[in-house]
Amino acid sequence: MTQHWGSRESMEYDVLVVGAGAAGLSAAIKLKQMAAHASKDISICVLEKGAAVGAHILSGAIVDPVALTALFPDWQSRGAPLTVPVTEDHFLFLTQNAAMRTPNWALPGVFRNHGNYMASLGELTRWLGQEAEALGVDIFPGFAAAEVLYHNDGSVKGVATGNMGIGHDGTPKASFQLGMEVHAKYTLFAEGARGHLGRTLIKQYQLDAGRDPQAYSLGIKELWEIPGAQHRPGLALHSLGWPLDDKTYGGSFLYHLANNQIAIGYFVGLSYQNPYLSPFEAFQCFKTHPAIRKHLEGGKRIAYGARVVAAGGLQALPELAFPGGALIGCEAGFMNGSRMKGIHTAMQSGILTAEAVFDALTAERANDTLTGYTERFKQSWLHEELYRGRNFKPLMSAGTKLGSLLVGIDQVLLRGRAPWTLHRSRADHETTRPASECQPIAYPKPDNQLTFDLMSSVYLSNTMHEEDQPSHLTLKDATIPVSVNLALYAGLEARYCPAGVYEFVKGADGQNRLQINASNCVHCKTCDIKDPKQNIVWIAPEGGGGPNYPNM
Repeated sequence: MTQHWGSRESMEYDVLVVGAGAAGLSAAIKLKQMAAHASKDISICVLEKGAAVGAHILSGAIVDPVALTALFPDWQSRGAPLTVPVTEDHFLFLTQNAAMRTPNWALPGVFRNHGNYMASLGELTRWLGQEAEALGVDIFPGFAAAEVLYHNDGSVKGVATGNMGIGHDGTPKASFQLGMEVHAKYTLFAEGARGHLGRTLIKQYQLDAGRDPQAYSLGIKELWEIPGAQHRPGLALHSLGWPLDDKTYGGSFLYHLANNQIAIGYFVGLSYQNPYLSPFEAFQCFKTHPAIRKHLEGGKRIAYGARVVAAGGLQALPELAFPGGALIGCEAGFMNGSRMKGIHTAMQSGILTAEAVFDALTAERANDTLTGYTERFKQSWLHEELYRGRNFKPLMSAGTKLGSLLVGIDQVLLRGRAPWTLHRSRADHETTRPASECQPIAYPKPDNQLTFDLMSSVYLSNTMHEEDQPSHLTLKDATIPVSVNLALYAGLEARYCPAGVYEFVKGADGQNRLQINASNCVHCKTCDIKDPKQNIVWIAPEGGGGPNYPNM
């Protein structure tokens, strides 16, 4: 529970949205559009923990424009930043020195991107933010929602933003500013995958009862500028295989964007078993493959970032609505893993929620459960799309080769309509094997031209935190990192973190201890998910801190 110093001021709105990403902004825009059409006044507030809209946004990204078109049929003439249509699809299976391309005729429809666009999700959310403000939405960047507020009857009342100017020792500094409360008739949580408030709400209302555990992947991305001669705008390349072993889920994307730029990234499923695996090092290694390096040679890396995605699919979706609020977008887990896309699904979930909220406000309801949201979802194309891809993640658990074959059968022969639904039973933190049962992995040293070290990478994320503040990376038990994680899992947090936050050092007494470099944190949430004992709990730092991605 957040400690208070004095009485907080409060603001009242009809609707509060926590998170200015694709889902949250789509919900706010749709609500304002419906209100204008009905000549109603609906007040909407959006809180964003990043220093600006889009500052914490990271995605591949290839965008299916279906939900954007539903919001703005004229999005092209409005100047939406989707200007590079996908012109080529390449899908590769990699071994260490070779690449086998799957013929396009053999690709399942979910892997084909005709009609989709390459984009920067950061740029898209900034554009959506401008459209939302033009409609009268109040957006407050730099304000991190730190605590859920409840009515006496247990329904959500709103949120409180974090206090600013708290020293590392927990006492107020001269710059201290008390957080404020934002109350609303309905609060929509759109924090992205593994949102820290969404996590508490799922537990509070047992929203995941009877559902599969959510499955997460860590995505690491770089942006490159390359020579014009090797630039092929519209080329989308995906790969599976090397450098991961067959038992480890993961893969890559490489997109030729506009302006001689390439977005390249790597996903590693956090259900991986070997604690010696480093997703960051695997990504650097991947770039050295002959089929990949030819796209980058002679270029310059200009940005870096990382974020987890929730890819458990339909079976892992929690209950979406609860008294006074709802989970939308990646907060709930709407990403379609079989298509490797989550932007259009997140936006559509926001649209569906907005419709349910509008009906509730029109009926002069408040703080009840938005059952209309769940009903709309079950009747929507969004549910149908997730249903067709529902077996993707369980099938890929069989291994890269066999899983890919089974997915092909499921998607091509059965068209996603198999008469069975497969399930997963173990959460990602439960899959890690002891280091004594695994082989260490040797990764090559960086050459600083194609491959790079961790700290120079974090520098490119523009990550900044106020140094003198309490750590937002908290431990339930301070002894577990050494007694369990180091002893049994070779200190896996020093490898799974893509920002160098965790390192084991020897103290003056010669004993190992975990050092947490919280100022490096890029808010990816990997530690909150993968820690074997669920001992690390990510909470919101001061608003405005974290990465500042210009165009990721």
